[in-house]
Amino acid sequence: MVKPTLHCPCEGRYLERAFEYDSPPLGETPFDLGGQEYKRAYDRCSLCGHWFANHDINLSNLYKKEYVDATYGGITAMAERLAKILALTPEKSDNAGRVSRILNFVSERFGRNCKKLTLLDVGAGIGVFPAAMKALGWQVIAVEPDPRTAKHLQEHVGIQAMSVDLLTLFPEQIGLFDIITFNKVLEHVEDPVTLLSHARCLLKPKGYCYVELPDVSAAIEGTEREEFFIEHHHVFSSTSLTLICTRSGFSLSKLGGLREPSGKYTLYGFLSC
Repeated sequence: MVKPTLHCPCEGRYLERAFEYDSPPLGETPFDLGGQEYKRAYDRCSLCGHWFANHDINLSNLYKKEYVDATYGGITAMAERLAKILALTPEKSDNAGRVSRILNFVSERFGRNCKKLTLLDVGAGIGVFPAAMKALGWQVIAVEPDPRTAKHLQEHVGIQAMSVDLLTLFPEQIGLFDIITFNKVLEHVEDPVTLLSHARCLLKPKGYCYVELPDVSAAIEGTEREEFFIEHHHVFSSTSLTLICTRSGFSLSKLGGLREPSGKYTLYGFLSC
């Protein structure tokens, strides 16, 4: 059973049913659920506005094989997808906006000469973001649960990629980083607070975490938004983003939201220790 948590002291007392699904919404990746009944819902907290997934579907193998095969068409299609997205013009690219936000932020904190900054990208996917940062001269390491994705990142992006659980990594293994990024990652884990808390030990003393998350504002357009697809255990409000920052030991240095070129509703934040 899925039990997403933000370590809330209210223990779910303010939850109310928001959306219910008896079949996959239009556009959702057709994952092979092994015959499990497709019945799920989202519960909304009337106190902080956060949405929690509520269902009994076992998704434990989703990111080991099924996610790559179903989302990207298998490992052989990942390089083609990477090249296609990197070729998008800035006005059509979510990633271009992400890179610009991070560069503007770090230039204010670290100065204009920030090419040699170290970056740990958690949940790098096909590598669009680390590829762009590597091209700018950053020193990039990626973490991905699927070993095939890690191999793709090494061969087609040219970065060090580790197929491990972030919670098993410590400074003596990979060092410390100026920036750790979670781009559309924390919604995929049941306990984002614990993951963020662990990231603190991998940051340099004046380092930052950057997070991007699906925004509950997408609910105004109905149940078939990708922000509410089955692989998302959480959908965030600006309040709940702030809460996970403080509960994981961070301070929120900057908070923002936008509608991306792809149409996604996104919240983002820069977190400092």
